Order: sequence, then C-alpha cells, then structure tokens
Amino acid sequence: MIQSGEKTVRRGSDRMLAVERRNRIIEKLQEDRRVVVSDLADVFKVSEETIRRDLERLDKDGIATKSYGGAVVNEGLSIDLDLPFNVRRKRNIPEKQTIARLVAEMVSDGDFLMLDASSTAVFIAKTLKNTKKDLTIVTNSIEILLELSDVEGYNVISSGGILKGGYLALTGPQAIEGLSSFNVEKSFFSCKGIDPKRGITEGNSYFAETKRAMMYSARMRVLTVDSSKFNNVGFSRVCDLKELDRIVTDRKPADTWLELFDRYRIEAFYPEED
Repeated sequence: MIQSGEKTVRRGSDRMLAVERRNRIIEKLQEDRRVVVSDLADVFKVSEETIRRDLERLDKDGIATKSYGGAVVNEGLSIDLDLPFNVRRKRNIPEKQTIARLVAEMVSDGDFLMLDASSTAVFIAKTLKNTKKDLTIVTNSIEILLELSDVEGYNVISSGGILKGGYLALTGPQAIEGLSSFNVEKSFFSCKGIDPKRGITEGNSYFAETKRAMMYSARMRVLTVDSSKFNNVGFSRVCDLKELDRIVTDRKPADTWLELFDRYRIEAFYPEED
C-alpha cells in the first residue's frame, strides 16, 4: 500500500512538472517562433522522447506545428485558444498598459469594483494601486490578490472557489456564489473574442460563468479588451454586446464597430489618434 501510494505521488508530481514544462515551451515558441527537440531536452534535463510527447500535445492543442527535429509556432493561432496565464501576461503588454490607464481615469477614490482573472486586469490593478485610494476590490484572480496585498487602505476580497491550475483563477460554484454576494459600482472584465453576432465569448465555460457573475453584480459593466480580440469568437458565450455599458480598448475601433456601439448605447473609450 505504501509503495503504491509513493508511486501515485510521483506520477502526480510528474504530471505537474509536465504542465510547467509545456508552459515554458509555449513561452519559447512565443519568443523564438520555433524550438528544437535536442535543445529542449538539454534545458529541461529530460529525454528527447519526453519532449516529443510535449510537442505532440501542443500540436494537438493547436499551439504548435511539429516539424522535423522540433516544432514551430502555429501562425494561425486562434485568439480563443486557452493559453496559460504566464504566457498571456507577456502578450500585448503596451496595449494592456494603455487600457489600464484609461480604466484608471474612470475610477474614483473609494469606489467598489470587481476585476476578473484576466492578464489585462492585472495591469489595471497595478495602475490603480499607484493612482487611487481606499478602493474595495472583489476578484477571483490570485495574481491580483497578491498584487494588492500590500496596499494601505484597500479592502481586497477574494471570491473563493476552486483554483484552476495554470491560470491563477478561482472558478466553480463557490466563486460564482462569492461574486454574486456583492454589489459594486463597476466590473471590469476581458474576453477571448468580441464578435458582432456572437457577442462576448471566452475560452471555456468556467471563465464565462465568473464573468457573467461579475456583470450581474455591477451597476456598470465594462469590457476591457485589446484590439486583437475584435472579430474573434471563443468557445463559451459570456453575453450579448447590448449587455455592456462601456468598452475600453487600446486603439480606435473600425467605424462599423463604432456604429454598432452607438446602436447599443455602449460608450467606447480608446486613446486619441496622433
């Protein structure tokens, strides 16, 4: 029994290490656009066969395309692909910083807010902590809880819930119940895709459910989304466009989008063009 238990623990540890290793391989693909099996085996101190299995998994997930001796990043990488948090946080950084600055302009000292577990929301939290006082922030993001843990005068509340591995996000029924038990002035949330017909969509149902709970707990619903998300569709629906009050993005949307926002009385915020 003891030996069996020890083997089980080791297998569990191997699975965790495999997830971390694949996440780091994804980072290298994002940076270098290609990877080589032998190089990765040296870096991670594992067999080449282990690396090939990792690349097969990434190929199956649509993140990479296997090639002779390695893999290249999938240039057709869809925006609705559910990439790990540590990868997403390194993408489109200037755009997220721009969105965070615009969000800070619509937040006042003493506001009650909700922030989702998106990488964009982390940039918002970083900006708010340096510019606003006495905020109450409810979130399902572990990263935001840590980011704001040392801010004097802030009341930071966790939604509770089940930790979704690799995403630093709390999800599940407890998270939904926790978010739904508060009433705030503004909720800020991101998405995987925004489409004229499909509306606001996410990469999986867990994230879609928590964002809906945030929306229905807020007087004002604000979508914070960089321009790469426009005209893309994710797996799970969050809401219709008409359910939004505001949208904050990093550049002026196309005229067709602005007309659509006007039709639904959605206020659009973006930087002034040079």
